[in-house]
Amino acid sequence: MTRYEEATGSDREDAAFLRERRLTEEAAVAVADLVTVDRPIPLVVRSCDGAGSSYDPEARRMEICYEEVSEVRDLFRQDGNQRADDEVAAVLLETIFHETAHALIDVLDLRVPGREEDFADQFAALMLLDKGAVGELRLRAAAEAWRLLAEITEDADDSGEDEHSPDRERSVNELCYVYGSAPGRHRDLVSPDALPVGRAEGCVREWATVRGTWLNALGPALREG
Repeated sequence: MTRYEEATGSDREDAAFLRERRLTEEAAVAVADLVTVDRPIPLVVRSCDGAGSSYDPEARRMEICYEEVSEVRDLFRQDGNQRADDEVAAVLLETIFHETAHALIDVLDLRVPGREEDFADQFAALMLLDKGAVGELRLRAAAEAWRLLAEITEDADDSGEDEHSPDRERSVNELCYVYGSAPGRHRDLVSPDALPVGRAEGCVREWATVRGTWLNALGPALREG
């Protein structure tokens, strides 16, 4: 159940991009095909004034921010590349799935093994990679965004207050999941600057574990077939 609020100022172009791409609708269909929930989880797409996309457990509502479209484009531009709209959309879709994971954890009262933010990243990977080669490319784009963000920020805030893993770690994790899901298609990822050989050797097993853990956690909520 998606509601688009009126965009403010410079967010209007970003709002048009999200409406045209129908990323929230695509995510909603994919999640509905996977699980059953007792009631729809509202999703509001809006201008957030820098607050960032999130899930509000008190309101049981997801919020996705228009301005993140421009933020992703700017991130890629700082690397000297004008990325295609498909790659920008991929990063936003990964964000939507990440926030959906928080919603499902709350609404379905799921057991979380370890850090919830990592578990949410893994759900986003699950939803993307289950779409095959197209999803693999999308997760690669998301991993590239985390790598670029890590280079810009160098994870300067190491105070432990952020519940997320460091950006570079998130990038490597996602590359591991891509490689583990289809190593024959992604041998180019194995390199010191992307996915180290030592990590890559265990990625097939790691991805199988990650995928199985999420499906087991969803348990009775999974749709049959």
